[in-house]
Amino acid sequence: MTNHEFVKHFGGSKVSHYRMLHGPRRQTPFSHGETDNVPASVDWRKNGAVTPIKNQGKCGSCWAFSSVAAVEGINKIKTGELVSLSEQELVDCSKDNHGCDGGMMEQAFQFIEQVGGLTTETNYPYEAKIDGYEMVPENDENALMKAAANQPIAIAIDAGGKDLQFYSEGVFTGDCGTELNHGVALVGYGSTLDGTKYWIVKNSWGTEWGEQGFIRMQRGVDAEEGICGIAMDACYPVKSTSTNKKKQGSPAAGKDEL
Repeated sequence: MTNHEFVKHFGGSKVSHYRMLHGPRRQTPFSHGETDNVPASVDWRKNGAVTPIKNQGKCGSCWAFSSVAAVEGINKIKTGELVSLSEQELVDCSKDNHGCDGGMMEQAFQFIEQVGGLTTETNYPYEAKIDGYEMVPENDENALMKAAANQPIAIAIDAGGKDLQFYSEGVFTGDCGTELNHGVALVGYGSTLDGTKYWIVKNSWGTEWGEQGFIRMQRGVDAEEGICGIAMDACYPVKSTSTNKKKQGSPAAGKDEL
């Protein structure tokens, strides 16, 4: 697959494009900004808050996978139960987004909040509810670290470069820009034995890519935007209760996941 074909199929979030259409980022509180004593490393996979790697296929729906991963994470943290949620519902029903032609994670969170929750992938009789969302201060890796210490985060990156396309293992330090075109989920951070700092990122390109579907990306680079723009446009769902809205039906019933 050529790099052009790769970007067309797998970098379809078009975050930068839709940001221009929808206007500046919404100003929200940043409750995690008051977090003190941030741990040196966090891996939400080890805390059971990350579902297995999924695959968006040839559909620019990475924004939905990014959003769902963040909601799955906060749902586990608040309820104690890890449940795989439906990206397909967002693709079909989040009308402020554009299905397989891209979208934005904050618009997905708005949809989930407005409809009262997101159905599960296997259509359990309840929905995972959120109370809203917050934006991480842009171009601030320290703020992003504080947020990631508390829960998985929906982020956008520039995934258009060949180095990222052919990434297989290790800490990614390759060439990439800041033209945000791909939604992923930040699920932790840490450092290697030689002191190289990294972010742990969950992708939606299946388990054959990267480290079984994950990538470790260099943390603490000189550019304020972070590597591949990782600190430019991040947000996370807010959930204040340990319960979910019970529901007998679901708008996504009978639909297959991407």
